[in-house]
Formats: sequence, structure tokens, C-alpha cells
Amino acid sequence: MNLMKSLFLGSAAGLVAMTGAQAADLPLKAKAVEYVKVCSLYGAGFYYIPGTDTCLKLGGYLRADMGVNTNGVQTGNTGGLGGARNRLSNDFTWRARANLNIDTRTATEYGVVRTYFDANYTWTSGGYSGTGATTYDGSVNGGVSGGQLGLNFAFIQFAGFTMGKAVSLFSTPWGAYPGNIYDGLVGGGGTTSQGVNQFAYTAEFGNGVSASVGVQDPSAYYQAGINNLAVAGPFGYGASDYAGTKAPDVVGQIRVDQAWGLFQASVAAHDNNAAYYAGPLGQLNNGPGDKWGWAGQLGLQIKNIPTGPGDTINVSGVYTNGATRYNFQELAGTAGANTIYTGVTGVGFGFAPDAVFDTGGQLQLVSTWGVRGAFNHNWNAYWSSSVFGAYASVRYTGAAKTAMCGLGGTVSRLISLGGTCNPDYNIGQVGANLRWTPVRNLTFTTEAVYSMLDQKYAGTVNAANAGLAKPAGDYTLKDQNTWTVMLRAQRTW
Repeated sequence: MNLMKSLFLGSAAGLVAMTGAQAADLPLKAKAVEYVKVCSLYGAGFYYIPGTDTCLKLGGYLRADMGVNTNGVQTGNTGGLGGARNRLSNDFTWRARANLNIDTRTATEYGVVRTYFDANYTWTSGGYSGTGATTYDGSVNGGVSGGQLGLNFAFIQFAGFTMGKAVSLFSTPWGAYPGNIYDGLVGGGGTTSQGVNQFAYTAEFGNGVSASVGVQDPSAYYQAGINNLAVAGPFGYGASDYAGTKAPDVVGQIRVDQAWGLFQASVAAHDNNAAYYAGPLGQLNNGPGDKWGWAGQLGLQIKNIPTGPGDTINVSGVYTNGATRYNFQELAGTAGANTIYTGVTGVGFGFAPDAVFDTGGQLQLVSTWGVRGAFNHNWNAYWSSSVFGAYASVRYTGAAKTAMCGLGGTVSRLISLGGTCNPDYNIGQVGANLRWTPVRNLTFTTEAVYSMLDQKYAGTVNAANAGLAKPAGDYTLKDQNTWTVMLRAQRTW
């Protein structure tokens, strides 16, 4: 019995030991997998970041562009090598672009905290620089693997405040694109597809009514030029002569956004601060006192029109005085001393700085006005189109014209044979496009734009531009025109 009891107890002890050893070898129980959850608070496409209460949305697009009769994709041949209209001008340029945007939102006791990031990586070819050059325009775009990284937006929104690189309060929701993909449309303020550094506050009053006020950086997109007429420049226009930036632009907006459409009124104040008068003494020459310019804009969008579901009409009108870029946006190409030639016999001028000044004189602010708009129509689920247009006018003060065109004036020395010197001018643009969307978020676009320069100079100008291979001699001053065709394929996600 004792022997049997010992064997039984030993066997039981061994079994317990073996069971304990096997249990120790088993893996620990895995934690539950935390799957990504849909966040429906802020619309489609948002997901909770695992382990947080922050919602995230990723988006972007990939785009392929080709511009015909342009030296810069979708801006037209309005100056430089394109405006030369000779063997140095390109017949087309190409661009490939990839875009990524990241939108995060978190609900807090103070409201939603939002961050937004949007950037492009772009490779452009077909633009050549210099007489007879065979290299791509700009080192960042040249070579086999070159490219250019661009930051469009990077901002924080919290408790009504917007801080960072965001859409200007002056801009309408469609910016420079009421129905077009052409980049050079005049007649409306605000940047094209990128934001501007700013601090702004928006108050919501309900029923789609809001008001905003803020300050923004003028140096990147809102300085059209302060031309010193006593300094040598293209065709006697003088050279831009900025001093340092002393004050930000002050911008405000009132907006009504409802089912019928949208109405917006926006204003901006812009400080013009010039450097020194021409001469060898530098800062001892002093300079003109700064002057504040301003701009005002009205924008209107009409939805649910009888022509079909989804059709819209977008239109805006703007007036500026000493704040030209709020009309001629940064890609319009007419704020500098741009020229368009006709062969070797004709030339047209159009430039619009914020102000001009001569030695001993004060700043003379340049005034402009403009309108632009589009009608966007959906033919069916696969085909849509737009017709659009723009018009802008530039006017100089009498004192500015005297300094530029009077006896001994800078420009008058270049105009001969009884010509008329008048730097005022108008620009008109019309265009149309056709879009095909065979599957969702994949669109192919063809667009054509015709631009006209109505200048007020008359007679001839004696000029040469060796960089454009233009020989010295008399050129007839006359109105000009140019056209551009754009082709685009874009996949949005």
C-alpha cells in the first residue's frame, strides 16, 4: 500500500510539473487588434487615427499637362522668349505633377482643431532659356530626375482663427479659375491655387453668413512693382525699386453661402514702400514717402440654374489703386514689363506696377479695374464644358504720364517719328473647354484661350533686345494678340 501510494503521488507531482512547464511555454494572450474606424463627423473619407480621437483624410491627384503655343505651361506667350515670336520661342511645353493633401480634425471643448497640408511635386519641360540654349529652363526642373517641390497650403484652424499658408480672404472660392484651367486669367484678386501666409479670424453668424478679417504677407504674391523711372529698365519703364516690407496687407471679407449660390465682398489695404531715388549716394538720396493702396472685390456664384443640374455661373469684379496684384494675379504675366512682338516689325507693351516714381517725386499709384467669369455646364454624367472670359484695364495718373512721357521723360526718349506715349492699356481674354470623365475622378480636358492687348501707344519705338535675338531698329507700336491650347489628364483620389 505504501509503495502504491508513493507511486501515485509521484506520478501526480510529475504531471503537475509537466503541465506547468508547458503552460509557461505558451505565448501570452495577444491584445485585441485596433482596426481603423470610419469618422463620419466631417464627411466622407475621414478615418480615426488608431488610438486617438483625431480624424484623418488623405487626398490628392496626379496630373499630366501639355501647353501648345506657350513657353510656360498654361500662361501664354505674353512676354520673354514666348513674346519674341521667333526661333527662340517654343511651340509647346509639358508638365507632370503629383499632389498630396492631409486633413486632420479633432473635436475639443473650444470647437474643432483642424490642420491642413497640401503640396505638389512638379516636373516641367519644354521651356528653354537664353539665345540658342538647349538646357531646360531652371535647374530645379532640368535633367533626368529633377523636379520642384511646392507647398500650396499649411495651416492650423482653431476657435475661428486661421494661422499659416491658407487661401487669401480676398479670394473668391474659385480663385483665378471660375471655369478654366488657364493660369493667366486677369480680372480678379487673390492667389491662384496656393495660399498666402496669414493670421485671420472668421465669425460665423448662421444661415451661411460669415465675416472675416486678417493680415497677410504681401511679399510673395502681392507686390506688382514700384518702378523707379530714373533707373534703366526694359524699354524705359524703369526698374522695380522696393524697400523692405514694413506692414502686412490688411484683408477683410463678408460672405453669404446658401443653397442658391454665394455672394462675397472683400477689401484689402496694401502698403507701398519704395527704396531710394537714383544716384551714387545710396541712402543719402532719400526717397519718396510710402503710400497705402487698396482693392475691393465683389464675387457672385449662382447655382441651380435652369440649364441643368450642377451648372453654375461664377463672376467677380475688382477695382484697385496701388494694389495691382489684387486684379492681375501673380500668374497673369502682365504686371512686369512684358512685351509681345509681331515678327520684326511690330511690338506691344503692357505693364502694371503698383506705383511709379521719378527722382524728387512722390509715388504715383496705378489704378486698375477688371471682371472675369464663367458658365459651367454639365451635358451628362460624362461630359461637361465651360465658357469663360476676363477683361482688365490699367490707368496711370497725369503726373505719372508726365514723368514717363513728358519732355525728357524716360519712355519718350524711346518713341520717335511722331509717336504717342500713353502707358494705359486694356486686356481681354476669352476661352472655352471640354471635359470628358469616362470613370469617376478621371478627367481629360481640352481648352483654348485667346488673349488681346489693347495698348494706347502709337507710332514707333526704337528698340533692341539681344536676349530675344531682336535687332535694333524701329518697331511699330500696335495692339497684339496670342492664343494658347491646353491638354490635361487628371486622376483625383
